[in-house]
Amino acid sequence: MQALNDFLALIDGLIGSSFWFPYVLIGTGLFFTIYLKFPQIRYFSFAIKVLKGKFQHSEDEGDTSHFQALTTALSGTVGTGNISGVALAVHMGGPAALFWMLVTAAVGMCTKFVEVTLSHKYREKAADGSMAGGPMYFMKNKMKMPWLAGIFAVATVLSSFGTGSLPQINSISNAMQSTFGIDLWMTGLVLSILLAIVIVGGIKRIASVTEKLVPSMALIYFIGALAVIFYNIENIWPSFLSIFQHVFSQTAATGGFLGASIAFALNKGVGRGLFSNEAGQGSAPIAHASAKGKEPVSEGLVAILEPFIDTIVICTLTGLVLLSSGVWNEKHQNEFQYTDMEVLQGIYSDDTEEGINDLYGHISGERPLPLFAGNLEVIDGIIQNKVTIIHARSKAEDIKLSIDEVPWTGAAVVLNGKSQNPEIIFSGKSLVHSAPLTALAFQRSYFGKWGQYIVSIGLLLFAFSTAISWSYYGDRAMTYLFGANSVIYFRIVYVIAFFLAAFIDTTIIWTLSGITIALMTLPNLFGLLYLRKDVKSSVSEYWIAFKKDWPDEKTPE
Repeated sequence: MQALNDFLALIDGLIGSSFWFPYVLIGTGLFFTIYLKFPQIRYFSFAIKVLKGKFQHSEDEGDTSHFQALTTALSGTVGTGNISGVALAVHMGGPAALFWMLVTAAVGMCTKFVEVTLSHKYREKAADGSMAGGPMYFMKNKMKMPWLAGIFAVATVLSSFGTGSLPQINSISNAMQSTFGIDLWMTGLVLSILLAIVIVGGIKRIASVTEKLVPSMALIYFIGALAVIFYNIENIWPSFLSIFQHVFSQTAATGGFLGASIAFALNKGVGRGLFSNEAGQGSAPIAHASAKGKEPVSEGLVAILEPFIDTIVICTLTGLVLLSSGVWNEKHQNEFQYTDMEVLQGIYSDDTEEGINDLYGHISGERPLPLFAGNLEVIDGIIQNKVTIIHARSKAEDIKLSIDEVPWTGAAVVLNGKSQNPEIIFSGKSLVHSAPLTALAFQRSYFGKWGQYIVSIGLLLFAFSTAISWSYYGDRAMTYLFGANSVIYFRIVYVIAFFLAAFIDTTIIWTLSGITIALMTLPNLFGLLYLRKDVKSSVSEYWIAFKKDWPDEKTPE
């Protein structure tokens, strides 16, 4: 398992987490923001009117309404990224990572507008009468690059697992186990059955579920987050300021947090921001392509609202919950994940400036410290060797080793800093991340220990709805690649993988997600830039037609 994670991390480092990826993503969004004269600002209020169906034509073709398309796309984006992803970004990059998430969302609103407009414009009617669209169709029909369309479609199928299936059920099952004590396999089994029931009905059943599920889950989470924020109201302003204080400087060490560079905060903020709102990835346009409408730009306008709701509203709420509660840089009692743990040779302290510099140099990869190799001598769960254990990018404390909750005595084998005895449980105090961190934050509120249940329920609803939407993205890609008859086989594999992912280590899943996101995003961004003039002319033509159809209405032009 460790070898697999190392291999995936290597690939992720070359594409998904490489230094150039955030600049390509933000650069494309910034280009279109300027090129189209800030449509995410000028058209925002108008987009709300379109969403309400005010300018609908009776002859519009499609499978879903504007609202259903939006909620289906939102159900694909509002997921673990809003709960686990934000917590992971703050854990790794500090408060400054939130700034880059917001920047990603701001320019992403424009990117989403562009990709949805093009995908809706070049959609096709499938053999079964349903609408089929997405970046692969404008790549094939307009760009005349079927090879690129094929690459994107294959990446979409892979990403339906890496983004929509594996990390969602993994986050749910772990949250259900830690909160309610439900076995991982039981959560996976029940939700896999429910998932199969929903997705077998296609886009119409998916849309009917998501239009009810998305508003409900957002309301529950919104109320819970506000309760935490008001409980810690005295910390809100300092927390808000901290988001901007270290944007252009290294985030200093504080508490158990050992610091983060500008580049690292940017990379993690953009990466988690994209995972959350998917602007530029090319996934949401597949859902929007099913919407009723003869004007592609009208659906692009609706899509502007997605990153705003998903990231600027919900992710900001999560970020303020984490920062105001103070849990993000505190060490908490937890069981260590092997892939997130290293054993260093020698004793290092995070209470001194010298020790912090040494430890930060190691976790940042700038100045690696010597790794321990050999046997850890353990008596009644206590390590006797002079070693330092790093877990979750922090120095672990009060470490105990056990098997079946019984303190263990013996020799634990360590190779290159990694434990070779998976049956031995390492536990102690360290930083935590992802959903467990958000759950801890929600407990520092009026809800007390009940706060963790809000996170678990919110995560369940968010993540399950994401899995539903991504099954549709995957089956549209399969339809493009192999025809409608291939969809049934995809759905079977999708449900099985959804169940099995309940048992896979979270570190591996997040790494795989980063890879599959990049494999979709890069071809999509190339296509958007290639068709930039097409987008601009489409926008101009839309407003000309709108003034003819609705002469009494004011336009933002």
